[in-house]
Amino acid sequence: MSTVTEHQTAPSQPLWEGKIFNGSWTQGANGTIEVTAPATGQVIATVGAASPADLDASVATARVAQRAWAKLPYDQRAQVFRKAAALLEADPGRILRWLIPESGSAAGKAGFEVAGLVVGELHEAAALSSEPYGELLRSSKPRLSLVRRLPLGVVGVISPFNFPAILAMRSVAPALVLGNAVILKPDPRTPIAGGLALAELLADAGLPEGLLHVLPGGADVGQALVAHPDVPCISFTGSTPAGRAIGAAAAPLLKKVHLELGGNNALLVLPDADLDAAASAGAWGSFLHQGQICMTTGRHLVHSSVAEEYVAKLAAKADAIPVGDPTDPGNALGPIIDEGQRDKIHDIVTRSVEQGAVLAAGGSYEGLFYRPTVLAGVPRDSAAFTEEIFGPVAPVTTYETVEEAIDIINSSPFGLSVSVLTQDVYGALELAERIDSGAVHINDQTVDDEAAAPFGGTKASGTGGRFGGKANLDTFSEVQWVTAQGEIQRYPF
Repeated sequence: MSTVTEHQTAPSQPLWEGKIFNGSWTQGANGTIEVTAPATGQVIATVGAASPADLDASVATARVAQRAWAKLPYDQRAQVFRKAAALLEADPGRILRWLIPESGSAAGKAGFEVAGLVVGELHEAAALSSEPYGELLRSSKPRLSLVRRLPLGVVGVISPFNFPAILAMRSVAPALVLGNAVILKPDPRTPIAGGLALAELLADAGLPEGLLHVLPGGADVGQALVAHPDVPCISFTGSTPAGRAIGAAAAPLLKKVHLELGGNNALLVLPDADLDAAASAGAWGSFLHQGQICMTTGRHLVHSSVAEEYVAKLAAKADAIPVGDPTDPGNALGPIIDEGQRDKIHDIVTRSVEQGAVLAAGGSYEGLFYRPTVLAGVPRDSAAFTEEIFGPVAPVTTYETVEEAIDIINSSPFGLSVSVLTQDVYGALELAERIDSGAVHINDQTVDDEAAAPFGGTKASGTGGRFGGKANLDTFSEVQWVTAQGEIQRYPF
């Protein structure tokens, strides 16, 4: 079990004073983790730091708890998630009060993540439990032939810092409701909103003890989770390099691995697009949550005939966005998560200007607060065009023909999300068939996800399954073929 010690700088009305977290542990062998608000640098809480030894104990407990959980009627499992959704709808502050300072989320982003995305995921998980889990098959023999889905056992979930609540819950909830147990390793920078607060919510909703284990820790815990022989499935959301390493480590063990990775997503502005609306969509796609989203609009492809006007409108929006401490609801954007990420962003911006891009807005920072940045005339071989920035930067590149634009989009090693802005919706639907991407949004920006929709990327943006709706059945269950006939089959010998 694990407790959280809050510091005086934390929000008022502590949630965890004297409470125990479902499936978590007391202070692990690795000591503690200080949870720091990136906007202020203040330590807002201290949590126990997990070790590989804690992982072994959690997996052993989870395996036992999972067997009883999987035997429950589906509607009893569903009830936990319906109640969790009701609890969160009644009191979103139980997660919001940590999400805003811990991850640097502005109030609007945080509110949507909790009240929209997490609540939606909980409702969708409850509905998933009653989906048909098998089908009858034809057979050349006089027998019953069917396929059914069974729980995997213990699912390992490794989640990131940027949308910590939903990017954990979208694996945790469907995996649990389908009869699995879960070991969740949140990013050590967001262990509360990305783990412990979620565990408390599900415990309060009636999730039995031992099914969800939250292990805040470093890379050693993640590596041990991937390598553990009793964890047959890993669901990872994070960077492409880290995903490659996880895939390589899991391959010799023949594990089921679900990787949702990075992106360098294109927003295609066709010459007939409404430029005021396009600039609004482009600004939201590039600057939301300081650009720290895998679906962030990383490349604005704009027809040369309208590029100058589009850049001017986009830069004006960037200059008008208030940036500061996210606990102030007047600030639309908060801080970059840490100095290392801020320096990476600034390095890409600086190198791209040296490579020929024109700074139209931003390009500066104070502390961890990076101004929304617009780069015009970005060369296609520059850093801002080829690399995933993961910051509030909007690189704009021009094209002459639609054929050229499609080639530019598909030349990326990533394939997560693409947007097409135009008045010709039917023509855009035809273009979508030629775009290599897990998602294509027509007349919207690239940052979009719904619990009922299958979400995932192609190429370097992901592999191994999808999140959302019925796709979760493939990701978090195993298929078993069963046949039955009235008499024992006789054979020639």
